[in-house]
Amino acid sequence: MAKTAFKGKPVKTVGELPALGAPAPAFELATADLGSYTLAGVRGKWAVLNIFPSIDTSVCAASVRHFNADAAARPNVAVLCISADLPFAQARFCGAEGIKHVITLSAFRSPAFGRDYGVLIGDSPLAGLLARAVIVVDPRGVVRHAQLVPEISQEPDYSAALAAIQA
Repeated sequence: MAKTAFKGKPVKTVGELPALGAPAPAFELATADLGSYTLAGVRGKWAVLNIFPSIDTSVCAASVRHFNADAAARPNVAVLCISADLPFAQARFCGAEGIKHVITLSAFRSPAFGRDYGVLIGDSPLAGLLARAVIVVDPRGVVRHAQLVPEISQEPDYSAALAAIQA
């Protein structure tokens, strides 16, 4: 179990972050049109998995905006913004904000995702949601960067995630 915090109080997650150098766990998540999206959908590209509790919070929204502007502008990079929000909420936010360079995915039908990536919040008022984390997966599907943000209400280390991407 990994640990983070929410407003200074310890929070336990279910599972562990994927190990650096290990294959990224496979997943199937819901798309904006309620279809399915898998990690295989980005094979051959660098994938930034921007994982967070809810698009309806300021810090989560900031991370989507940040990765939309920075990582998505890089060639051969796909940014997957993943939360337990319904796909309709994700699409509404992206439409209102003019966000067009990320792929929003929902784990609402896929509880295994949170466990497999070690980000399912197991206790606290946010139990059942996903903790804030960034995972970078190389074009072969190998984990090259993994950060569970130490305080859920803080933004991730964008620089470290982007530095893991090798052009």
